[in-house]
Amino acid sequence: MRTTHDPTETRPVEPVDEKLPWHSMMLYGFQHVLVMAAAPITAVFLVGQAMGFGSDVTVALMSATFLACGLGTLLQSFGPFGIGARLPFVQVPGGAPIVIFLAIAQATDIQTATGAVILTGLFYFLALPFFTKVLKFFPPIVIGTMLLLVAVNLVRIFGGLITGKPDSPDFANLTSIALALLTMGCIVLFARIFTGVLQRIAVMLGLVAGAAVATLLGVMSFDNVLAGPVVAFPSLFPFGMPKFDLFASLPLIIFSVVSMTEATGQTMATAEIVEKQGDSRALVPRNIRADALGSLIGGCFGTSLIITSGENIGIVRATGVRSRYVTVAAGIILVALALLAPLGRVAATLPTAVVAGTAVIVFAIIGVMGINILRKVDFNEHGNMFTLAAALAMGLLPIVVPGFYSAFPQHLQIILGNGLAMGTLTAVLVNILFHHLGHARLPAPATKQADLASEHIKSK
Repeated sequence: MRTTHDPTETRPVEPVDEKLPWHSMMLYGFQHVLVMAAAPITAVFLVGQAMGFGSDVTVALMSATFLACGLGTLLQSFGPFGIGARLPFVQVPGGAPIVIFLAIAQATDIQTATGAVILTGLFYFLALPFFTKVLKFFPPIVIGTMLLLVAVNLVRIFGGLITGKPDSPDFANLTSIALALLTMGCIVLFARIFTGVLQRIAVMLGLVAGAAVATLLGVMSFDNVLAGPVVAFPSLFPFGMPKFDLFASLPLIIFSVVSMTEATGQTMATAEIVEKQGDSRALVPRNIRADALGSLIGGCFGTSLIITSGENIGIVRATGVRSRYVTVAAGIILVALALLAPLGRVAATLPTAVVAGTAVIVFAIIGVMGINILRKVDFNEHGNMFTLAAALAMGLLPIVVPGFYSAFPQHLQIILGNGLAMGTLTAVLVNILFHHLGHARLPAPATKQADLASEHIKSK
């Protein structure tokens, strides 16, 4: 910890509040952007492909997503009016919210899905005062199950994007399969041969390598990248005015409680890494408020939830740079990326197989994180075994057997047919049945649950 050179007094400056030279802040900020860039690119690509959007809509949604991420990152870093933890956080569209967002959009329409995002953002604010009271219902077994189901669901979705539709003439095209496998192989290879920061961005380097090979094969073209305006401003409500359906929004609202649990762990882990003075738990509400406002902004621009990323914590540890002004620089870069239309067009030209291959690895890693959390759960205990078994049964059925609930009423299909929401909800309810009702043993305190749920982040 250094001190300021005030002629009248000497005050300690915490590492997290240290202002670095502008060129250093921009360089370190760019590293954070590289680490998280795969998340918004794959999220927008998935939504665009699944909803059948044209390239113009996909480019506009890419810009809107980068803008929401940038504004959310600035909120977290500056922390105005109690909104933002003033820690080096970067905001991203989470994998689980994207799955739920798509499920709502496909079951209803895109306007209802964006309305669900806005309702969930408001729910964050309303639920925050009561959050610690419900946190005990989201122990590690629930969080681990949720992450595992996220991975299975997204690998299935992106695997389908690689092969294409079964009834299409290009189904399982050899070039597409080869490009996807090559991209995945490059990611693993780069993670093995590189160290330090380059190892941290192995996913992005793998995506670039896959795109380079696709260009050589003539699958990817840059002909239209410079066509159109250089600067573009994302528009509010690009799909029209949102529709607010509380029942349809329920899966995303349920996830928000899980998201708050993760935010608790991420806040405490990051505060410890940057050696933030004081009680780190006091920063949790600030973090969650930034997630809420960031998600409201994202919903207004047509994106899914924009939430705190744990991905950039590794960069903080690897570089030893703990200043929140580095993520201020990252936020500025993200806003600039949002306004530069050619960059969005480059992202939109990436071949499906390359982006989907990247996503398969990224989301499989999420599954590994879930397994790591579940590894700490005692499955010799009767209740834990049945909690996981029931959650996997209810969560996997609609994923591996599409249309399982097709005979049910449409509103019920929105929840029952969403494997992630159904699996998480089942885990919560069965865990309550075994551990919170009758003569079950008392659960650990809520703060302890948050500590356990965040161990996978602290171990990075």
